[in-house]
This record gives sequence, C-alpha cells and structure tokens, in this order.
Amino acid sequence: MKKMIFTLALFAAFAVSSFSQEQIKKELPQKLMQITTIESVVSGGLGRSKMIITKEDGSQEERDMENLFSLTGMNIKNIKSNESDILKVLKTYTDEGWKLYQVVPLTLSPGEKGPGIFMTRYLLSKPDDKKGF
Repeated sequence: MKKMIFTLALFAAFAVSSFSQEQIKKELPQKLMQITTIESVVSGGLGRSKMIITKEDGSQEERDMENLFSLTGMNIKNIKSNESDILKVLKTYTDEGWKLYQVVPLTLSPGEKGPGIFMTRYLLSKPDDKKGF
C-alpha cells in the first residue's frame, strides 16, 4: 500500500512539474527591449541625464533628459518634463504591443554629499511572431 501511494505521489509530482515547466515556457518573453533612464542629481545643470533605448535587435537610441537639480536646487519643472518623456516613450512601445515586464530602480551616490544618479531600467517583452507562438 505504501509503495502504491509513493508511486502515485511521484507520478503526481512529475505531472505537476511537467505542466509547470510547460507553462513557464509559454510565459517567457520571446523578444526583449530595455529602456534605461539616467537622471543626474549634480546641481547647476552640470550633470548629464539620458534615456537609452536598447531595441530587440541590439541597436540603441540615446535621448537627452533634464537634470533633476538646477543652481537653485531641485527643479520640479525638469522632473515633470522627464516624467512626461518617460511616459510618452513607454506609451509608444505599449501601443506597438510591448508589455512592461520588469522595472528595476537603482541609485548611485559615491559619497554622502557627492554627486549621484537615479537610474531606472524598464524591461519590455513582446511575443516573437516569427517563432510561431
């Protein structure tokens, strides 16, 4: 009896594992592209803020963004401009069938009062129609 229960449990585990692996294969993105935003917190407009778009074929496009700080401190107008630019780019690609797959926020500050950056990576995915999915 114990042997039959063990065999049945082993078969069930194998069936569930096979089904789970098949589901994972179907859910994995077939095409990927990444949008990286780098926003400088160097005051006085001395920093460089950029958006880098890496398409699925490996080609890259670089766009300028506004620095978060000006000579007088935090520049809300620049922050709003960056937010608008990011949303426009994401909307363009989601309208083309890309889906936001993952967002990774990063911060780099070499010292307590030194310059730093805010970096965000947006990973987008899209089914590859050429593979028959």
